Amino acid sequence: MAHTGKRVRNSRGEGVSAGRRTTAPPRGRWREAAGTVAVVADEAGFALLRHRCPGLGFADHAGYLRATEALLRSLTGRHGHTSVALFDPAAFADYCEREGLAQDSPASRARYTAEVAAQGATVPYAGQPIEALLPELRAARRRLDAWELGGDLLAAAGGCRGCGAPLSRCAFRRAAELLAAVLERVGPGAHHLVATVLPDTAPLAAELTAEIDAGGELRVPEPAALALCTVLAVGLATGEPGGLVARSKPPAGGDQEVRGWSLRGGLPRPLTAGEVFAAYCTDATTGEPIPPEPDVAYLPA
Repeated sequence: MAHTGKRVRNSRGEGVSAGRRTTAPPRGRWREAAGTVAVVADEAGFALLRHRCPGLGFADHAGYLRATEALLRSLTGRHGHTSVALFDPAAFADYCEREGLAQDSPASRARYTAEVAAQGATVPYAGQPIEALLPELRAARRRLDAWELGGDLLAAAGGCRGCGAPLSRCAFRRAAELLAAVLERVGPGAHHLVATVLPDTAPLAAELTAEIDAGGELRVPEPAALALCTVLAVGLATGEPGGLVARSKPPAGGDQEVRGWSLRGGLPRPLTAGEVFAAYCTDATTGEPIPPEPDVAYLPA
């Protein structure tokens, strides 16, 4: 910590500080501090930021990522907690215009980082390499997008015709029940689930990785489960088309298993093995058949 007050001379001619003196905090106090770093995840975004911020100080994205990783490691050694967020150069430009800030300013970038962190799309840094951190950040961003857009669509869905309660509440309950039924159907193993809904506004998607042991104990990250249920609830509440796909790896090994459910008119429908095969083995653009994946079994839901 710097001293405050002016410099004066003592009787020996030595410079000393006059006025109030501040002392450095105990070293242990740093462990109670928290820090946040925002990182530009892709080269195109970095090029855009570098064009708008000539004083950024990095020649290329690779060097920027190396410096960011070094900063994260340094902060982790000093702070009790360090979180990481995605830095979106386009959103940063909008933020600076809205707040009347200069883009080529470290202070502006710090303020934007705090704004992004407050939204909640952050990942705790635990020493992982930067190449492993970036996919986590993108997933956190997708979850936040699903919550925000899905929440808006559910809020506009009105009331439930059956009970009069907000339709969003009923749809979310049904979505949670559907997810529980799907996880019970796929059984023990490692599972990757993807839910999609296609409203008029923009496609909505969320993914979830779950593990079920031989005893039936379920391990699932709650934020991802909430995001996936939000997407399913939108499909159930609005009647917009969508679907749910589960790709499973049985604990005993062998072929991966793929199952699917469609969402139409607010109702889920299990797909047959033939429908799952057709969905995976047909080119979505041309309609032409494509070879099935090796070591994958397409099963009825």
